[in-house]
Amino acid sequence: MNDSTMPAMLGPCVGMVALTALVWVKLYVDRLGEMRRKHVDPQSLASASVKAEVLQKTAASDNFRNLFEVPVLFYVLCVAVTATGTATPALVTAGWAYVALRALHSLIHVTYNRVVHRFAAYAASTLLLFGMWVAFVLGFAGA
Repeated sequence: MNDSTMPAMLGPCVGMVALTALVWVKLYVDRLGEMRRKHVDPQSLASASVKAEVLQKTAASDNFRNLFEVPVLFYVLCVAVTATGTATPALVTAGWAYVALRALHSLIHVTYNRVVHRFAAYAASTLLLFGMWVAFVLGFAGA
């Protein structure tokens, strides 16, 4: 690998960061727009409980928080695979599939928010991630 080539497993990692950034933008477009329409003083939203009472458009905020739960395990896996040099084409492909499933989960969450659809994407992405961890551990142990 030369200095201008990004390690393969960092691609999906950057993809997750980009997804998180997009949801963050959506969160503030929704929140600031609703605050402006309702003439809400920002200081009046100083706690999460008050925010939940005052604001109705919270899907992007909920999804943004969700992107810091299970995906943390994905970020750690990306760093571990990169640090140990154990990336395989299958693992990198699975990484991109994970990002795609999380993007689908986020899209459902911030648009029509059908829970059964959102849960299917969430469950599939989480099971895939756990499978990636198993593959990494078994591959690393066998190396």
